[in-house]
Amino acid sequence: MLTVRKSKERGYADHGWLKSFHSFSFAGYYDPQYMGWGNLRVINEDWIAVGKGFGTHGHRNMEIVTYVLSGSLAHQDSMGNVKVIPPGDVQRMSAGAGVQHSEFNHSPDDTTHLLQIWIEPNVTGVQPSYEQKTFADAEKRGKLQLVASHDGAQGSVTIHADARLYAGLFDGAQTAELTLDPSRKCYVHLVRGELSVNGVALTTGDAALIEGESQLTLNQAKDAEVLVFDLTP
Repeated sequence: MLTVRKSKERGYADHGWLKSFHSFSFAGYYDPQYMGWGNLRVINEDWIAVGKGFGTHGHRNMEIVTYVLSGSLAHQDSMGNVKVIPPGDVQRMSAGAGVQHSEFNHSPDDTTHLLQIWIEPNVTGVQPSYEQKTFADAEKRGKLQLVASHDGAQGSVTIHADARLYAGLFDGAQTAELTLDPSRKCYVHLVRGELSVNGVALTTGDAALIEGESQLTLNQAKDAEVLVFDLTP
């Protein structure tokens, strides 16, 4: 079964310096039908204004993945990490027993556009940790590149969660297939462009919630960037 969540149906918040679409219930946005999907808890699409950001705040027992689309994001945390996350990098922070961090757009000119992703861990109370890796466009073009997994397979960042995250870039006749376990859940988030998912057309910001299926087929693309999640039931 495949259910489409249109981009315009997501929650939306405009804080002036921050504009954000919420795929699942978050902060002031609450929809009991969309509390998460499997162990995927949050996908926030954020636009952070120049010179603005999130001040120091804390997290516990959550796997947080940052996927920057344009601009850059400065990260600083209580583990001593001071990093800049550009487009093409995937950052993973395991909050574990507790971590403090801040995130800012220090650019004087460019808005930072990113996806903030939270996945529920399968272990709690672990030592907080940080990882960041670059995945070039060539690694994602015309295929699904594994970028986050529980075992760090194929050079992906390692998350403390029973989940796998793939990223892909598709255009024209390019096609990808992924074998699914029908007992698990799959979530497809179209970052931009147009894409057919198991024969169903998606456009920028749309998502497909999939369960009980044995295969995922992506095709009929037009300048598409997509994230695919393999998740717990």
